[in-house]
Amino acid sequence: MIPLHSTVNENRRSTFTEIWVTNDVQQTWYTQYGKRIFDVAVALLVCVFVLSWLFPLMGLAICACSPGPALFIQERTGRRGTVFGCFKFRTMRHQADATFRQATASDSRVTAIGRFLRKTNLDELPQFLNVLLGDMSIVGPRPHAVAHDAQYWASISNYRYRYTVKPGITGLAQVRGARGEACLMKMRHRVKYDLHYMKRQSLLFDVYLCWATARQMLTGCTNAY
Repeated sequence: MIPLHSTVNENRRSTFTEIWVTNDVQQTWYTQYGKRIFDVAVALLVCVFVLSWLFPLMGLAICACSPGPALFIQERTGRRGTVFGCFKFRTMRHQADATFRQATASDSRVTAIGRFLRKTNLDELPQFLNVLLGDMSIVGPRPHAVAHDAQYWASISNYRYRYTVKPGITGLAQVRGARGEACLMKMRHRVKYDLHYMKRQSLLFDVYLCWATARQMLTGCTNAY
């Protein structure tokens, strides 16, 4: 794993206190209490009725396609800049101590089963365990790899504001197609979607984004590879 860049660490220590004070995201009963109830309820349902049987099946398919563990754990940034281990089904060939390199179109590292998992978002299902652990929410800004934070923390002025809430398994940016290989312009679009969601978050909005994500899983997302 790539360690968090020292500049990001320094910025976190000096600016996060200010962000909590100046952030204009309205606090409601849902954002303070209801969202966590929604998260736990949905995550428990998925773990009991989906992951309980899908996890062993996916594990066998992944390991049969390429040797290595079925689960991939990557350091990503969460609320208030804390780093946590984000769970995913492994979609690439296993390489011990590999350095971070974002997936690209026709990436030779992606396995056959991995390409299907990434196209349908099924590789993200283990993150419901992250929700139960309190690291993530069902809906929110996607957690970025630590290396991406080091790259965009200073170059996008409002980038750090997305960390005033828990990251999500899915979010408005993903539903609108702002995903895939990142560049400065695309990341700015993602951040705009993230900040817009943070100001509008509600139970109905979260339910809609969950439904829209499920629809994308069935139809396939052309921006995912």
